[in-house]
Amino acid sequence: MKKIIGLSILALFLISSGVYANFGKPPKEKQPNDTITYTAVTAKIIDEASKEPIVFASVFRTGQNIGTVSNSDGEFILKIPGKNPTGTISIAHIGYKNKDVSVKELLEGKNTIKLEQHAIPMEELVFKKLDPEELLQKAIEKKRDNYSDIPEMQTGFYRETIKQNRHYVSVSEAVLDIYNSGYKDNFDFDRVKIYKGRKSKDVKRMDTVLVKFQGGPRTAMFLDLVKNPGVILDPELFPYYKYKLNGIIKVNDRNNYVIEFDQKLPSEYPLYQGKIFLDVESYAVTSVDFRLSEKSLEDAQRVLIKKKPAGMKVEVVDGYYRVSYREIEGKWVLNYVRSEVDFRMKWKQRLFNKNINTMFEMAITDRDTENIERFPYKVSVKYSDFLADQVEAFDDKDYWGEYNYIKPDESIEVAIKKLSKKLQR
Repeated sequence: MKKIIGLSILALFLISSGVYANFGKPPKEKQPNDTITYTAVTAKIIDEASKEPIVFASVFRTGQNIGTVSNSDGEFILKIPGKNPTGTISIAHIGYKNKDVSVKELLEGKNTIKLEQHAIPMEELVFKKLDPEELLQKAIEKKRDNYSDIPEMQTGFYRETIKQNRHYVSVSEAVLDIYNSGYKDNFDFDRVKIYKGRKSKDVKRMDTVLVKFQGGPRTAMFLDLVKNPGVILDPELFPYYKYKLNGIIKVNDRNNYVIEFDQKLPSEYPLYQGKIFLDVESYAVTSVDFRLSEKSLEDAQRVLIKKKPAGMKVEVVDGYYRVSYREIEGKWVLNYVRSEVDFRMKWKQRLFNKNINTMFEMAITDRDTENIERFPYKVSVKYSDFLADQVEAFDDKDYWGEYNYIKPDESIEVAIKKLSKKLQR
């Protein structure tokens, strides 16, 4: 059950009044290379029929490792090396046809990309009665075939936000250096360190209670369910879940089984419900969307809340998670993870009643299989670390330079501006 606990520890609650941990100075930034140039390509992805934005779509330079994801408004920004880049950008999302768009078109002002829903032909929907647990077992057996066991260096973009009664009170972001040991080793062999980061928070609004993420970027790596299968994909947990095969859908223009699951047996720790998308041909896990099972909400608050004031009641209202992978040269690699947890906090002693939303997301934006460096544990992010204590305030519009990041949705952009103005005062 240790792995279940690991995914569940997402936030820490403390009384404010100056309770901050000291982790020393923020890491030194690398010296910028003035010779590096890039071109920023931006656009909005929408459903061709409904015109609604398509969120969390995979966006990547065709034939290269550079990528990002669309935000909650369907918008993205992708930075491509060079002043006059050519080639195409590929867009992929569950249930839609993949689409390639030329960089030239986007630079000339084509800022809306329409994706067409991908219907499955009837003959492809006729298949034998398959056991979903047997399909998942095949996915586990095929892991070494579908996922690389060769270490690689990754660049990741990480963002965490905290909302109090629907108002943003904290936004922290970081570009990460990640040593991924490959899928022959377990999660503990990986390393994550902060290359560059920034933060902004509304101290006035948070002066009653301070909410902090424990682990931050390190905890986000737990959501690589292929490497850390304990919460859902560990055969030892199969008896705790009820699985159902619910048809086929297109993912990256490939047929995928849709396996639904929910908690069946009582558990000492919180379990989940959701959907697993499994490639029909290779049995690779391509995506998992899941949330805390309604049967586990009471258990979740005991595990998620590590510390709180005496007399305060904290309820976990909901917890949503997403992990997606993409295929590069025949191997599937981690692409994007997201966690969003809602809490309700009551404190009669201070007439305190607040709703708190915590969110983090991480996208792998670049990969390097040649220059491998497993940096020391002492410079890595630890489970006990808090990102907001290790980075400095927002102070530069072009802070990220040539590095790719997840474009903030409109509400986050507005929040950053407001929080930054308060800091300037």
